[in-house]
Parts: sequence; structure tokens; C-alpha cells
Amino acid sequence: MSFFSKLKDKFIKKEDEKVELEEKESLQVYDKGLTKSRNTFSSRLLDLTKRYNKVNEEYFEELEEILIMADIGVNTVMNFMDRLRKRVKEDKITDPTLLKEVIVDELFIIYVSGEVLSTNLERAEKKPTVYLFVGVNGVGKTTTIAKLAQKEKEANRKVLLIAGDTFRAGATSQLKEWSERLEVNFYGKKEGVDPASVIYEGLEYALNNDIDTVLIDTAGRLQNKTNLMKELEKINKVISKLIENAPHETLLVIDATTGQNGISQAKSFKEITNLTGIILTKLDGTAKGGIVLAIKEEVNLPVKFIGLGETARDLQEFDIEKYIYSLFKDFMEV
Repeated sequence: MSFFSKLKDKFIKKEDEKVELEEKESLQVYDKGLTKSRNTFSSRLLDLTKRYNKVNEEYFEELEEILIMADIGVNTVMNFMDRLRKRVKEDKITDPTLLKEVIVDELFIIYVSGEVLSTNLERAEKKPTVYLFVGVNGVGKTTTIAKLAQKEKEANRKVLLIAGDTFRAGATSQLKEWSERLEVNFYGKKEGVDPASVIYEGLEYALNNDIDTVLIDTAGRLQNKTNLMKELEKINKVISKLIENAPHETLLVIDATTGQNGISQAKSFKEITNLTGIILTKLDGTAKGGIVLAIKEEVNLPVKFIGLGETARDLQEFDIEKYIYSLFKDFMEV
């Protein structure tokens, strides 16, 4: 039985059984959030399958182009095409219809092969747990912090937001507004203040006020990598000085609609700071949902969360099975 067939059985079974409502809702969010990508991706793959009655080099070339257009990434696609050609030769596959399950299986294998990347957020043995957020302006970093703050609050944890982006006009007030709306703790200073000093004082507040989870916003001025690197080095020293083994996660926020530019951002941030994971926002707004596969292959960082809509519920913990199933189910069922 193919990987996708097992997934189909698993998720259809979930619809029939009395499983946790949360799990059902999560699959629904994936399904709805990946509609745009699925419609575009699946229609192109289905059209390709219908136009060819035999697997040949022209078929492979068109498939390659479709995958690259889906933002899976050139290196990932080349790796995938090599694997696919090998499978076709070994299994003597000539019918494109029979190749559908092989395509999905091989894309899944590319993601799960090699180093196993944990998608779970680390938590400190002794509170507070500290999460540091990095990313260029405009990717939805502040909104993502707010969504995670809401999730933490719903888990009955005491939350503190620290406004470490003291350079962007309005960044501090924006985060403060979110803290008031969510009714969680906030620490910030006026614009232009040294971010490391704000974070130091904010962490002192966390230690003195029994905070469970600290979420720290930072500046995203990637155009000047040297300055940003020095700033992040200073911030990390300040955090680790006050709280052992912190930050417990350094999360890069990427806008999925920027495609390969987002991959470039990931590579650049990985050069200047110790990233532990990626949060991929606005995945519901792009028809090129393959970027998740490119991130694993080109940056080798785990996607911890994906943004599939506007609400906190739409920020989902990344699950490769739900992702593959929601992205390819129309292609597989026709």
C-alpha cells in the first residue's frame, strides 16, 4: 500500500470515529488553508496525466516545470526527478495514472529522509520558556507572536510579550496593542532604545512575575547583515546570562507568498544566528504551497508552524502527513 493510501485510510477513518474534536478541526484548517495551492497544483498535475498516455521524456520535462512553479525549489526538484526516473525504470511504469502515487510517495520521502527534524516547540524545565522571533519586516512576525501568545494563554500559561524591535516605527505600540487585546503581560520602551537592554529588563520582569512563556520580537533589518548579527549576538548573550539555556527556540518567520525569496531569507538568517525552526505564514494566500518541501531540502530547518488564515486557530503546528494529504488529495482521487 502506498504512503498516500495509508494517509487516506487514516484521515477518512478519523472522520468516522469519535476522535478528539481538535484533531478534526486541525485537518479542516489544513484542508481549507491549502485550497489555493491544491487547486492550482492538482489541476496542473491532472492535466499532465490526462494529456499523456505514456511516461516519456516530454512528460518528465513538463512535470519538472510544474514542480518548480509550485515553489518546491530547483535543487529539490532535481533530486526528486532523479528518484522518480529511477522508480519508473525499476518498476517498469509506463502509465502516467499509475505514477500518481509514486509522485506523492517520493515527495514525502524527500521530506522525511535524512535528519529527523522535530516540529515540537521546546519547553524549559524551569520557567520561563523563552522564544525569540526573527524575520524581515512585513512577513507577519508581530501577528504570529500574538497568535502564539493566544495559544499559550489558552494552555493556561502566563505570557509576556517583549518589544525588542525598537527601530521600526510603530512596532512597540503594535505589540502593546496585541497584549492589551489578548490580556497578556507586556514589556517595552520607546523607539530607538537599545533592544538588548529592553529584553534584559523584560526578562527580569518575567523572572519576578512568575511568567511561564516569554515571546520576544526583534528587528528584521536584513539589508545590513553585519549590524543585525551583532545585535542578535548581544541579545542572545543577554538572554542566556539571565536564563539558562535560553532562548529555548529562535524562530524565523517567513511569508510563504514570497516563494524563493523566503528561502533566501532563511539562508541569510541561518548564517547570522542559531535558528531552531521556521514559522511559515500566509500559506493560504499562495498557489505555490511546495515551499515547505524546499525549506527542508535547502535549509534543513524544521517548519514548526504554518499560517493558514487570520485567526489563532489558523496557525497550525506543522504536520507533514496533513500537509501532503491536503495538498494532493484532489490529484489522487480523480
